[in-house]
Amino acid sequence: MHTLTANDAKRNFGELLMSAQREPVKISKNSKDTVVVMSIKDYEDLESMKAEYLKHCFESAKEDLSKGNVVDGHNFLNSL
Repeated sequence: MHTLTANDAKRNFGELLMSAQREPVKISKNSKDTVVVMSIKDYEDLESMKAEYLKHCFESAKEDLSKGNVVDGHNFLNSL
């Protein structure tokens, strides 16, 4: 992943947009990684993967509930 400073990103905004179409670009400010700029397609793919993962988690939880595979939260937290 290519990294730019915030000042470089501001000065070369057009180049940043072109680069982000090819791969995500990390922007740092004050020597700290701050944001990632990515193409809309990469963003939509990422959001879709997150939604599918959450759907899978909910389906697994529903299946566990229907089978009685549950743990009492209070007892679980106390055991930690």
